[in-house]
Amino acid sequence: MSAQPRIAVIGLGNMGSAHARDLAAYREAQLCAVADADRQRAQQVASEYGVPEYHDAAALLQNEAPDGVVIATPHPSHRALAELAFDHLAHVLLEKPVAVDVGDAIAITAAYEAALVQRPQLRFAAMFQQRTYGHWKAIRDLVHGGGLGQLIRATWIITDWFRTQTYYDSGGWRAKWKTEGGGVTMNQAPHNLDLYQWIVGRPARLTAVGGFGKYHTIEVEDEITIVAEHADGALGHLISSTAESPGTNRLELVGERGKLVFEDDKLTLTETSQSVFEFIRSSAESFTHVPSAERQVSYQHHGEPGHRLVLENFADAIGDPALALIADGREGIASLEIANAAIMSAWRHVPVELPLAPAEYRAFLTELQGSE
Repeated sequence: MSAQPRIAVIGLGNMGSAHARDLAAYREAQLCAVADADRQRAQQVASEYGVPEYHDAAALLQNEAPDGVVIATPHPSHRALAELAFDHLAHVLLEKPVAVDVGDAIAITAAYEAALVQRPQLRFAAMFQQRTYGHWKAIRDLVHGGGLGQLIRATWIITDWFRTQTYYDSGGWRAKWKTEGGGVTMNQAPHNLDLYQWIVGRPARLTAVGGFGKYHTIEVEDEITIVAEHADGALGHLISSTAESPGTNRLELVGERGKLVFEDDKLTLTETSQSVFEFIRSSAESFTHVPSAERQVSYQHHGEPGHRLVLENFADAIGDPALALIADGREGIASLEIANAAIMSAWRHVPVELPLAPAEYRAFLTELQGSE
């Protein structure tokens, strides 16, 4: 491998084109080729950066033998392209969500781990750029550092995803079971689901209520409310919609030692003087509360665009096996599992146990796709 890793971009939509631009500008890596099924788009981007263009990923991998690839195509194609890249022992950075269903995500991970046998330093990353944001990092550090004690409740209202019918009509692939595999849960909220499991942990069981084409003429969910049950007893709520304006983005995390709220770029911690569990057991009063004090928690803004930070981290990790990835690609299974389980729970009106059975969900999704 050269001092500068040679990285290709496959898929040149809005995100793929931005990744090509950022790679071309990064001095520690080399954009070596681009590919897109749209010949005009591939030609335009290739001409802009003076690199070879391809319309077929297999040909790019065969002819260019890149050190790594960034896969930014629609997620239904992720499994086939990632498996192809790992067959060529190329490092992979995969856009979110990593796949349509958890079965495909597991298959991608299996392909990666098989390739690791031949190339032990192979890297697999996912584009969860919000993990670089200063406020989310501060929240995770506080929670994982025990600042709230045992978690009691996590509530995230994420309804600032407003979309019009024109948005959904702008692409024939949008909001269809066959081409997206879901709506707000799969398209708009994957980062929120990733952050939820990254901060709070993976649920053991969830129940969801959703509206499928409730406010828009679409097949999939444009509104969903998830209640997550965790093995340690904590409860989670995730509420999302593309039909609310003005929307809300508010995260509340409540533990035995206080409450942490993030909204409007403000991180507020209300700390209790002692554990609420201890206070419940020991207080001689019937109508009281645990003494508490409120303070603002400072955090450092991430500065650079998160996508660029993940991309540069991936490029650097290719040459430095000891460098930790911002998001290991295998971790993409966790948020996808929550999304899949929520869709199935909302459609069937039943709770869903986790881990999700891949074959059961695949059969469920195939049935929906066949009903279109």
